[in-house]
Amino acid sequence: MSARSAASAASVPGPGTHQGDGADVPASGSLDADTHAVLRSAQPPLRAFAPSVLAGIGTAVSAIALLAASAWLIARAAERPELLYLSAVIVAVRAFALGRGVFRYLERLTGHDATLAQLASVRAGLVRRLVPLAPDGLGRTRRGALLSNLVDDVDELQNLPLRVVHPLAVAGLAAVASVVFTAFLSVPAALILFACLAVAFALAVWLGWAVGARAERSIAPLRARLSDALLDQLTNLEVLAAYEATDASARRIRAADDALRGAVVRRATAQALTAGAVSLLAGAASLLTLVIAMPALGQGGFTGPALAVVVLLPMAVFEVFGPVPLALASWRQVRAAATRIAETVPSRIPAEIPAETAVDRDATDAQRGNGHPGTDEPGHEEPGPDEPGREGAEEAGPEEAGRGAAQTSTAQLGVGIALSGVAARWPHAAEDDEEGRLRDVDLQLRPGERVLVTGPSGAGKTTLAHVLVRFLEYTGSYRIDGVEARTLPPDEVRRVVGLCEQAPYLFDESIRQNLLFAHDTADDAELWSVLDRVRLASWVRDRGGLDARVGERGALVSGGQAQRLALARAVLAGFPVLVLDEPTAGVDPTASDALLGDLLGAVGPQQAVLLISHVDVPAASVDRIVRLEDGRLAG
Repeated sequence: MSARSAASAASVPGPGTHQGDGADVPASGSLDADTHAVLRSAQPPLRAFAPSVLAGIGTAVSAIALLAASAWLIARAAERPELLYLSAVIVAVRAFALGRGVFRYLERLTGHDATLAQLASVRAGLVRRLVPLAPDGLGRTRRGALLSNLVDDVDELQNLPLRVVHPLAVAGLAAVASVVFTAFLSVPAALILFACLAVAFALAVWLGWAVGARAERSIAPLRARLSDALLDQLTNLEVLAAYEATDASARRIRAADDALRGAVVRRATAQALTAGAVSLLAGAASLLTLVIAMPALGQGGFTGPALAVVVLLPMAVFEVFGPVPLALASWRQVRAAATRIAETVPSRIPAEIPAETAVDRDATDAQRGNGHPGTDEPGHEEPGPDEPGREGAEEAGPEEAGRGAAQTSTAQLGVGIALSGVAARWPHAAEDDEEGRLRDVDLQLRPGERVLVTGPSGAGKTTLAHVLVRFLEYTGSYRIDGVEARTLPPDEVRRVVGLCEQAPYLFDESIRQNLLFAHDTADDAELWSVLDRVRLASWVRDRGGLDARVGERGALVSGGQAQRLALARAVLAGFPVLVLDEPTAGVDPTASDALLGDLLGAVGPQQAVLLISHVDVPAASVDRIVRLEDGRLAG
């Protein structure tokens, strides 16, 4: 199956491969450009988010004014003035009480509406960026870690506007306004309030970093570890039961859960300590204000109601200030989530991954700072007389000829490919990492030809297969019927060149649906015909017909049956060029030759086949054998 979606799912390593949980985010240091881009994308536009901030300010002002007005009203009423002097404040108390609820409702409504709309845009953007990266641009990211990044970490981004930007903006403005207001009543009280707020902020920062930061940085990797353990248990339950390894798997899950729970408890402890410290400072501010302001009572117009206001006002101000420590903790979590997303789905496509379209290629080349070699650069000569498809290339330009070849090749089934000086490497590989790298590969595959590429593991066989279907970028020349593959969108190349991978991906659907992914208009007669060609028809009938399910990732079928189903999809798709990557891997050696014979026999006579295997195959099964060693073909 050549669909990128299936290949992507199959190529993200499953349990048992290297774990890419995402690195811990440093406790300090600047953010890179990709992380900044993720954070900017999570923040709603000012026009959409400003109403929530304004409503939040209204909520804070109403809460502070409510307590101040109530304190003044109670203290003034104790002096037994005429009711007329209290009526305005009585109305104000009612207005502030109603306004607090109304503004809070508007704040939540507008804030969540803007944030959720922005989050939907973020998800869509990440999927658009993920598609060209999959499968090879994802490196060795495990499925559990990838799921955690794209679900939990994206959900975490909504806390940027709601729990970071909003509370900091509201609390900051409310605190400044409160200090200024208090200064009109008592300058010493204003200084005390300002000092206590500053100490509370510094204490929140220190406690957060000293106690909670390490726990917060470890939560996401531990959550990904737990996801991996659960996926391992669920996807391999039958195998684990057969080998009596379910207890070991359960212990792994419990250990991951215990570690995650411990980190969450440590984070909650830090938050509780911070909240307690802020509450103590609120009481200290009121007590100090009372001690300092009492001697000034009755001097300079400083009355009893004013004393009540300045003593009780810090309680309201610190209530508004309360979300600030949580905002600082949320910022660390949001920043860590944005960093992990940026590492998994970078904004710039790696140089080793082809762009999806010509427009994307131009934009990507501009970002990389060096365009990929074109057909007119050295090393991209026109095809020689022996190269397949030269006549078609001479009659039209590369772009037109390429698109025509991609659109009509399925019907013609007579396409060849030619590689000249092709080199490629895997993304994220170190410069000195020689494993899987291609160097100066020359290879021709004519219509109807069967060529075996053999060689040891790590020689670059899978790299070659992924270059042919444009999962990996290349240098040199790779022509399809005389047209440079680089001039075509990768999806068009994959309509001509199909890949049956070593571990083909089967969806948790019926056999019929798994085949229809390759040719959605095929009727049952066509499906039975192709199943007969790959020697699966009788097996499917024994299982109950086309509606029989194959299980998650093909759990209900054997390795050989999975290869036959994958080939059936490829035959239905009608690829002129078919690449079989280790089709007999995981198959009993006594049955591998028969399976290979059936696979090659199901391919049409005009279809070119590139068979990749690290084991010997019967010489009569192929027309030519070449050996790949250290990234170079020999033979």
